[in-house]
Amino acid sequence: MDGYQSGFGNEFATEALAGALPVGRNSPQRCPYGLYAEQLSGTAFTAPRADSRRSWLYRIRPSAMHRPFEPLAAGRIVSEFGEVPTPPNQLRWDPLPMPAAPADLIEGLVTMAGNGDVHAQSGGAAHVYAANRSMQGRAFYNADGEMLFVPQEGRHRFFTELGIVDAEPQEIVVIPRGVRFRLELPDGQGRGYVCENYGAAFRLPDLGPIGSNGLANPRDFLTPVAAYEDVEQPHELVAKFQGRLWSARMDHSPLDVVAWHGSHAPYKYDLRRFNAIGSISHDHPDPSIFLVLHSVSDTPGTSNIDFVIFPPRILAMQDTFRPPWFHRNVASEFMGLVHGAYDAKAEDFRPGGASLHNSMTGHGPDAATFEKASRADLSKPDVIRDTMAFMFETRLVWRPTRHALESAQLQAEYYRCWEGLQRHFDPARP
Repeated sequence: MDGYQSGFGNEFATEALAGALPVGRNSPQRCPYGLYAEQLSGTAFTAPRADSRRSWLYRIRPSAMHRPFEPLAAGRIVSEFGEVPTPPNQLRWDPLPMPAAPADLIEGLVTMAGNGDVHAQSGGAAHVYAANRSMQGRAFYNADGEMLFVPQEGRHRFFTELGIVDAEPQEIVVIPRGVRFRLELPDGQGRGYVCENYGAAFRLPDLGPIGSNGLANPRDFLTPVAAYEDVEQPHELVAKFQGRLWSARMDHSPLDVVAWHGSHAPYKYDLRRFNAIGSISHDHPDPSIFLVLHSVSDTPGTSNIDFVIFPPRILAMQDTFRPPWFHRNVASEFMGLVHGAYDAKAEDFRPGGASLHNSMTGHGPDAATFEKASRADLSKPDVIRDTMAFMFETRLVWRPTRHALESAQLQAEYYRCWEGLQRHFDPARP
């Protein structure tokens, strides 16, 4: 059964078979259809009700039924980020090429940078992936954090314990901590980005003086209805736990939840529905005004991770340099491009590529963009179409992995995009 329920963080209730959800209690002595009751908790039992994330699952077999886990080679997935020194340079990469040999999501996932501590549940990791095979006879779950997927190429079908989520480029999918899933690729291949969030679960930001409307609307977030797989065949269950991959054998599909209710569930969101807010007088606003989701930290007003997008929009500011200005931030920015072109870079930032500008590293528009924007006719608005860029912004430094710094996709000449900036200073001409 395919379908979705609307809303963010709601207490959902859904069943793939009529009457599968118990009435009046979460764990009756005997569940309908001979199912097993199981609670999946994504937050502490004592978390405030508004922050609590948990779901009750009614499944064919309990999730405890598998052989012991054994270590599995992690490939290019990294969770420790001190192997190589972190340079303060501006960094940019070309898109990750498709694998030469068949590879599913687990085999095609590449860690580019990370921070914090997976053991202490703070910080996160930025990954890219390129896969040319659906996951077959295997499922994956991440005990270290939730995973925010940003597909860039190809349709994606996430068959999760709690239902099926279909996504395409310019949509995002969030798989909560611990939820088991399989990624299928209807087009035969897929590519994209993943933000692995070790900290507090992503939530919608408060709107403050923006008011009751704007940015991402809760009703546009979609959670799947129950769908189950009753397959009595060998399966592999892959877990990411404490920074390592582990593999366990099962004699049935782990995606066998017939009904569930609760708030700890996967969801998707169409970035094209984002209601962008901006200046209509002067000056380019801070990127926080394009905030879709954020993971709060223990410091009020400072996120563990922010997910920010730069969608199609209209720039109408007067007597203003309209693109993003030159800047240095205490925050660190890992950026990707899903579609089209990014308005602050004239060339070589391609869909599927990425850039990294760490804390206090200067960056901004390249020389061509600066010259064009400095001479633009501001009597007319700039209508920015055909674009979708995003940013994983964190309070901690993104520490690139050895692979990222030695990758063939690293643009060694990226710094040259600012070399063409001309000296205009003349003390005799105010």
